[in-house]
Amino acid sequence: MNAAFLYGSAGILLFALGLWSFLVHEPLLRKLIGFNIMGSGVFHLFIAVAHNGDGAAPDPVPHALVLTGIVVAVSATALALALNSRLEAAAAKASDAEAGSRGAPERAPSSAHHLRWPSQ
Repeated sequence: MNAAFLYGSAGILLFALGLWSFLVHEPLLRKLIGFNIMGSGVFHLFIAVAHNGDGAAPDPVPHALVLTGIVVAVSATALALALNSRLEAAAAKASDAEAGSRGAPERAPSSAHHLRWPSQ
């Protein structure tokens, strides 16, 4: 077994594990973790493809793609986590407003109110 085979096998295993996690779990955070694991598997496969054999220099293009992909994955994960926290906060406010409106005849606040960006 050589290094390219190990990296390729690990990439396929990580991708399959991430896909399983993405499809099975319902919470958005777990889906995001599964999606990131799938991305790690793809990065491993790119590194395995870059291997040109023992003693030969690896192809630099897949390495550059992996580095770019890592930067994009980190920023997309940060954005998804921010949106997920906003979504959970909006859902909590909506459920609180619904619970409060059952006891009082007042009208619940509109959903657009708590989806605005906070003022600074």
